[in-house]
Amino acid sequence: MSLEILIFTIFNGVLYGMFLFMLSCGLTLIFGMMGVLNFAHASFFMLGAYFAYQISSFIGYWPALLIAPILVAILGALIEKYALRGIHKYGHVAELLFTFGLFYIFEELVQMIWGKAPVAYEVPDILNFPLIEFSGISYPAYSIFRLLLSVLIFIMLYRILTKTKTGLIIKASLSHPNMVSALGHDVPKVFTYVFGFGCGLAGLAGVLAGNVIGTEPSMALLLGPIVFVVIVVGGLGSLKGALFSSLLIGMIQTLAISLEFSINDILNIMGYDVDIESKINSFTQITISQLAPIVPYLLLIIVLIARPRGLFGDRDV
Repeated sequence: MSLEILIFTIFNGVLYGMFLFMLSCGLTLIFGMMGVLNFAHASFFMLGAYFAYQISSFIGYWPALLIAPILVAILGALIEKYALRGIHKYGHVAELLFTFGLFYIFEELVQMIWGKAPVAYEVPDILNFPLIEFSGISYPAYSIFRLLLSVLIFIMLYRILTKTKTGLIIKASLSHPNMVSALGHDVPKVFTYVFGFGCGLAGLAGVLAGNVIGTEPSMALLLGPIVFVVIVVGGLGSLKGALFSSLLIGMIQTLAISLEFSINDILNIMGYDVDIESKINSFTQITISQLAPIVPYLLLIIVLIARPRGLFGDRDV
């Protein structure tokens, strides 16, 4: 692998990793502060992309970047207040089943309103140009914009949760709700705000990524599993863990895609000669790049076996 390809691969890994962080940080916040494992989280990501597409078709991308996440946050807050709050007392299984049903309701509604085909949600013209060119490889300005915004969001969330009174109230509301309530804070309202804010972050990720990966009804189903891989590997409720696992998964998967080594090549390097006519040869000819899609899930299994609470978590899965 040449130096240029290595740099390109690392940069793509960071971009993909920060996209995963944008997608998963809202769910990490919701679970860490409320203990709610929101199975429909990727649906709010999808809604953010569709809302942005619809708004941008009328008034442009930049108003959509602001309005679409707010609409998704309001929808999430309403769902928490009028539906999920009553289910919360029945435990995690009831919450999971409720959000599981919500996932399919949103998918059907999206298909009814916008159809089953992808919509023409495009990158804004002002950022649709190569910002950096290196050895014939160009990096779009929009990708740099997404990367910088992801970093700013992590810094903002980390400072709010660790350095402000608001963050202390939010964290204390989960562990000591009665004491927080006795101090005059409305704990249910805090939970509503947190759930809405977490859904809004997913909506923002949809606004930023929908015009790159494609805005279609199946996007929630395709991206939903990887969100849970990120938060479980990083540690349930750990924002730092979500960032680290997102970058780790992004780098590993991107590097795996660029490697054309087969299992045969690895065995030959180790000194084993595989018979080209053997029945097992069809399996050992599989390349690392072909195995790339399952790499995050292999990492998930390893982490669950070795450290069930995740890399930075303080509670078991």
